[in-house]
Amino acid sequence: QALRERGCRSEEDFRAALREIEAEVQRRKQLIHQSVERKAIISKCYKQKHPEVYILQDSFLAPDFLEIVTYCTSPDAHLHGLLRHIESFSDKRIYRLPVFTEEFCQAFVDELENFEQSDMPKGRPNTMNNYGVLLNELGMDEAFITPLREKYLRPITALLYPDLGGACLDSHKAFVVKYSLHEDLDLSSHYDNAEVTLNVSLGKDFTEGNLYFGDFSQDPTPMPKYIEIEHVGAQGLLHRGGQIHGALPIASGERWNLIIWMRSSAIRNQLCPMCNKKPELVEAEGFGDGFTETLDDAPETVNLCSLW
Repeated sequence: QALRERGCRSEEDFRAALREIEAEVQRRKQLIHQSVERKAIISKCYKQKHPEVYILQDSFLAPDFLEIVTYCTSPDAHLHGLLRHIESFSDKRIYRLPVFTEEFCQAFVDELENFEQSDMPKGRPNTMNNYGVLLNELGMDEAFITPLREKYLRPITALLYPDLGGACLDSHKAFVVKYSLHEDLDLSSHYDNAEVTLNVSLGKDFTEGNLYFGDFSQDPTPMPKYIEIEHVGAQGLLHRGGQIHGALPIASGERWNLIIWMRSSAIRNQLCPMCNKKPELVEAEGFGDGFTETLDDAPETVNLCSLW
């Protein structure tokens, strides 16, 4: 039925669609192996310009962000108290908060540009963005993104998104996307393969390019209401991964965004957020897509749902 709705009519149409699907399945199966190969080459051959940005330090984080984390880790922290420290938008559970210092953002973007201009192999951040960097391949997962998620972000998401596993986000996918006039201008409507997403504007100078948010993916309405939110430099937006959203075109300049898809195996082991079925798992290296075989212990690796 789904293929008929997309124009398949004849037997040859169906065979062609099946060949395309099988090719995409094989492509996706190779992604992790290709990523591991690129990471090894980058680790061996890439000369870092700002090696200090690869290890998370409190000095990289905005003082107001550290105050928010201190509040969230206090014994009497609660949601309403947290909401006095951050900005919230409508009833869509979208929140804006300071994350990094401007000095760190400048050094980080400079490092990313240095990598972009190198002859190192580069993978696409995802199927929708053509320009950017997979931070795991750059070697930033272990000493930067993982402690950022575990020590700083999880106390916040535990209060904001308890129903989405905010207190037990145990893996992530982190990447940086780039928008400029002669490359990617915008990002069409989509939802993320994540329970909770953090989107931080790193700079540089740009105009327009607001983010827009619509319905939650599981609760579409015939006439969805969208809201626009401006991206502020060095600040981040937290939202549910299943929130339908996109980015309007920038009008000038260049913008870099840090995206962290945070995942809870306790949630997604019950239902894959992409295929909406109980996942049938296949083994993967590293964090995979955030599924685990067992919830008894903290996982060393997480797996992929084989259904999508």
